[in-house]
Amino acid sequence: MKSIAFFNNKGGVGKTSLVYHLAWMFSDHGIKVLAVDLDPQANLTAMFLEEDRLETLWSDGEHPDTVLGSIRPILRGTGDIAQPHVERITEHLGLVPGDLGLSRFEDKLSDAWPRCQLSDESAFRTMTAFHRLIQRGAEWGTEGGADLVLIDVGPNLGAINRSALIASDQVCLPLAPDLFSLQGLKNLGPTLSDWRTVWTDLLKKAPPDLPMPKGMMQPMGYIVMQHGILDSRPVKAYKRWMDRIPNVYREVVLNENGQSNTTVGSDPYCLSLLKHYRSLMPMAMEARKPIFFLKSADGAIGAHIEAVRSCYRDFGKLATRIAANAGLAFN
Repeated sequence: MKSIAFFNNKGGVGKTSLVYHLAWMFSDHGIKVLAVDLDPQANLTAMFLEEDRLETLWSDGEHPDTVLGSIRPILRGTGDIAQPHVERITEHLGLVPGDLGLSRFEDKLSDAWPRCQLSDESAFRTMTAFHRLIQRGAEWGTEGGADLVLIDVGPNLGAINRSALIASDQVCLPLAPDLFSLQGLKNLGPTLSDWRTVWTDLLKKAPPDLPMPKGMMQPMGYIVMQHGILDSRPVKAYKRWMDRIPNVYREVVLNENGQSNTTVGSDPYCLSLLKHYRSLMPMAMEARKPIFFLKSADGAIGAHIEAVRSCYRDFGKLATRIAANAGLAFN
């Protein structure tokens, strides 16, 4: 089983929609997927589930069937995590629902990080709660566990995301071709490196009988989202920023020195250039399905039909790249 976190401290780049569509694409190809919503905004959960189901999940003050319900014993200091509830979406797709109350875990995680330096077992148990949640959640279903875990996290460099990233095998960075995303990347790269270095040191002080994530957070690559298109080529306003991404990524994420003449289109670290299917997204949300599954009955008629097909091809190619990086067979 491989776990991949999708992370960018710049919001509004389409990260959650990306995770949602990839989860459906992988499951459509027979790969058993668990989507884990570790963003306290819970937008991924809202994309997957009907409002009536959301009301049921969140109406009870205890929220036992969400991420918050699973980590509540640690939050209260009464025990280890509870078995996470997996909402079954399809035969090959499950969801650990998010919860707006997860933000309350931020302070406890912030407090646990320095206490790990003191070999405090309770601090390590807190820091690795998401790791155990993911491992246990991935066991869902009756015919083996999940092949792939996709983790959605919020757009910040806080303690919740640090713990979530430590629990992931690989990290994929969705980017927008603009100044803000480029600056966000410059902040994110050194932070990932710092978290990885500190966690490697902390592992030497961890209790020997407590399962620990390796915390490698291996960079998988980046995806450029929502770029403007003119005759199938990025428009000039976006190209200016796109041209800078390969060198910035190498410098701040991979810690490589020197300049490269590589463009985004030919960069091996660029997993995809994804178009923004603006006119289809509201239609997909209304139909409660990914864009590439829209039918004429959903309103996808005329030019929309080719856009739906194009979307399926785009996400199919991206899923193929991600599967190859994760060591998964994708047919």
